[in-house]
Amino acid sequence: MRRSLQAGLLVLCGLGLLHVSLVTDLYLRYVKEGMRPLLIATGAVLLLLGLASAVLDTGLGRGLGRGADSGDGHGHGHSGTPKVAWLLLLPALSLLCYAPPALGAYTAARQSAKPVVHRGDFDPLPRTSPLPMTLSDFTSRVREDRGQAVKGRVVRMTGFVTPRDDGGWDLTRLVLNCCAADAQSVKVRVHGGPVPPADTWVTVTGTWHPGGTLGTASAPVALDARTVTRVPRPTNGYQDALPPGETVVR
Repeated sequence: MRRSLQAGLLVLCGLGLLHVSLVTDLYLRYVKEGMRPLLIATGAVLLLLGLASAVLDTGLGRGLGRGADSGDGHGHGHSGTPKVAWLLLLPALSLLCYAPPALGAYTAARQSAKPVVHRGDFDPLPRTSPLPMTLSDFTSRVREDRGQAVKGRVVRMTGFVTPRDDGGWDLTRLVLNCCAADAQSVKVRVHGGPVPPADTWVTVTGTWHPGGTLGTASAPVALDARTVTRVPRPTNGYQDALPPGETVVR
């Protein structure tokens, strides 16, 4: 591969990273929000390296041309770069032209729900109704809160739809430790109403679906839905957190 083509690939990769992390928020499909500065820095470095390589290659080519004219040129333009390096062209173009979709129901349906463990005492729940909760908070309350604070409470949770093999569906969040490769799912079974399309982001209000003994591992992490409302994917879609701007009033 010629040096000029190598430089072009570096430039494309740099532009692709800058596009998804600086111009748009597409990077949130693959990594946590805190990784943005590193992506911007990496994109800038790749872009500068590509431009510098192109400039040096141009200068080197001119020097070799003058050497050849005077009978002193010995450059043969051989390159040891493997052809597999052309594969870099695919991710670079995809970041610029067509960004792969975010992880969703396909991934969540193929893994077990992430174990949620609450350490310490549970604080009293606010009186707000419906009560905004994360899926992890609801899970820990259902399985570990011996005070049964969620019993009879109307709660509100936001996530995406993951169809189940039995015809039902789970309200789901995918949680990243670093990037999409280590995603883990948190799920709440939803009872009642029609099944929305897979990967649809929804806000569900409802009450805990009775079963087993609330506050123990026998209790189902499930909700009897009262309302299911479609919503846009939140910017913190890879966190099990309340949607931006939503707070709990005690």
